[in-house]
Amino acid sequence: MSLDDLDPNLTAPKRLAAMGLLSAAKKVEFGYLREQLQLTDSDLSKQLKVLLDAGYVTSKRTGKGKTRASWFAITAVGRKALKNHAAALQRLLQPLPPPAPTPTDSAEVVVP
Repeated sequence: MSLDDLDPNLTAPKRLAAMGLLSAAKKVEFGYLREQLQLTDSDLSKQLKVLLDAGYVTSKRTGKGKTRASWFAITAVGRKALKNHAAALQRLLQPLPPPAPTPTDSAEVVVP
């Protein structure tokens, strides 16, 4: 296991949480993401821009004026990246087997 297996676009907790929400739905509205993640508009926009630039998320705007909304959806590339990142986290959390005893570990020590 290597730390290099972790996706730098998903190591930030806010982006990872956003991807988790997006992976569970066909599309998600910006306001819903903001409320669920408890982020400001500017912070969420910043996090989503990273995901958009990586190709992990798509966006679509609907309506005009007060009915305008921004919708986001995870892409196939994003879903694969999330799956690989989650697998890397699981491997990182797996306990390592204890080291094999060395010959000196099992030798008896006699104290005079």
